[in-house]
This record gives sequence, C-alpha cells and structure tokens, in this order.
Amino acid sequence: MFSKNVGGLDRIARIVVGLALLAGFMLNADAEYRWLYLIGIIPLATGLMSSCPLYSIFGLNTCPRK
Repeated sequence: MFSKNVGGLDRIARIVVGLALLAGFMLNADAEYRWLYLIGIIPLATGLMSSCPLYSIFGLNTCPRK
C-alpha cells in the first residue's frame, strides 16, 4: 500500500500525541471546540501504519537505512 517512511522515535511520538489528543476529546465533554481533539486520529493512524503521505510528497524518510 504505502511505503514505510516513519522511523522509531517519530512513530512513538505520533502514537503518544494521537492518544493524548483522543484522551482530551474523551475527558473534555463540555469543551466548546471539543471536536478539534479528533485531529489526533491523523498522527495515531500514521504512527500505527508507519507511513505518512506528507512525508512521501516532500520526499522525507525517518526510517533507518538498511
């Protein structure tokens, strides 16, 4: 599907940030702009898949070289 272009530390950071934003969505039930926390789905998904479409567009790669 997509080539892997997200390395170890980058992947961990994306997963942590994504989970933190989704936790903020769950914990702030009365917040006016609560829906903005749902943007955490993007870093979580790219971290779990180890592939980032924007990295592909800009030619970036944080995976270690083989």
